[in-house]
Amino acid sequence: MSTVEQTRSEALVQSEVQAQAQLELDDRARAERAGAERRRRQSLHNFIIRMVSLAAFLTLWQVAGSNIDPVLFTTPSKVAVAAVQMVASGELWFALWPSLIVLAAGLTLAIAFGTMLGLVLARFHILDVGLTVYITFLYSIPSVALVPLIVLWAGYETTAKIIILFMFAFFPMVINTYQGVKSVDPKLLEVGRAFRCSERQLWGNIVLPAALPFIVTGIRLAVGRGMIGMVLADLYTAISGIGYLIVRTASTFQVDKMFVPIVTLGLLGVTLTALLRMVEKKVAPWTAAGQED
Repeated sequence: MSTVEQTRSEALVQSEVQAQAQLELDDRARAERAGAERRRRQSLHNFIIRMVSLAAFLTLWQVAGSNIDPVLFTTPSKVAVAAVQMVASGELWFALWPSLIVLAAGLTLAIAFGTMLGLVLARFHILDVGLTVYITFLYSIPSVALVPLIVLWAGYETTAKIIILFMFAFFPMVINTYQGVKSVDPKLLEVGRAFRCSERQLWGNIVLPAALPFIVTGIRLAVGRGMIGMVLADLYTAISGIGYLIVRTASTFQVDKMFVPIVTLGLLGVTLTALLRMVEKKVAPWTAAGQED
């Protein structure tokens, strides 16, 4: 074969390889566009379902509430009017702001200390054996039963509220984190040690990524229980906060105003859960791979 023919043959092979690579890129781009379109349609479909469900729920509530004594129940239209009034006067924000401060402080402490303690207990056998029984003991006690004792020790101010909320949110974080680390596949750890990974590398590359779905679940549970603790703290410790607003409006038979903080708490929970899912998709997309928007 002459040099010219050999050069042509090499050029032909190279062009075929480039054409094959371009076809693969085109196929991948089409698959990505098709996947994005499917996700967009699914998101739109889910949004329509939620809107229809919400409309049906509000309609049933309006019809049922119109046929019940207004001293005992109310309608969404009256709740909306009361909400506008409470927002305009600042009454709702004045009650909600102290509770949000307590929620932020208590959840931050519970997530930080709960995650660290769960990791330590799961990785060190001596601490696991020595301390797990106390975690189980405290978790088995109804948290409400400890509230009067906390108030007696910490008083009636913000510190007591944060402690109560911390107590509600702490245990889901510890237990879920602990279970997540314990559920790591031992074969993965063996592979890491076979490649002479240090303890820090095992934690960063194997343990934490594998335990992250459990930790995220723990945070979701902690948020829900933390909101329960927030309202309970308002009821027990001071005449302030969103919990006190609910009690005050109920005791004066202002049922429409009573529903405003209740609905606000529900919307707050939905918002926090949605934010957690967004953060989860950014930080650990593999934990949300099977979830739909």
